[in-house]
Amino acid sequence: MHELAVCQALLDEVRRIARSTPAGPVSRVVLRLGPLSGVEPRLLSRAFEVARIGSDAERAELQIETTPVRVRCLACAAESEVAPNRLLCTQCGGWRTRLVSGDELVLQRLEFRAAPSGSSLLTH
Repeated sequence: MHELAVCQALLDEVRRIARSTPAGPVSRVVLRLGPLSGVEPRLLSRAFEVARIGSDAERAELQIETTPVRVRCLACAAESEVAPNRLLCTQCGGWRTRLVSGDELVLQRLEFRAAPSGSSLLTH
């Protein structure tokens, strides 16, 4: 499962960040994921449940924020939201477009529980 390898790389980055901050344990991992990223959100969530065991995010929730596919037309310069399988300009119908967003897989944010003496939530 490709998504398990993605989770392992993600958790390596979570570990690096978590160990560089004085906050408590990781409580939420927020990803920004585009439909052209090559990662299936449902499978990623399931893989995260397995991969997080024994990690710095063992009790963390995975939150996936999806992003739309957006293209910029090289003919008319219009930028538009399009379907993942139809990267045509919505203004002029041109096929010469450049992808603006929709292929990303970004660690957007980590949220941490405060040290045991407090109960506030910290973000990084």
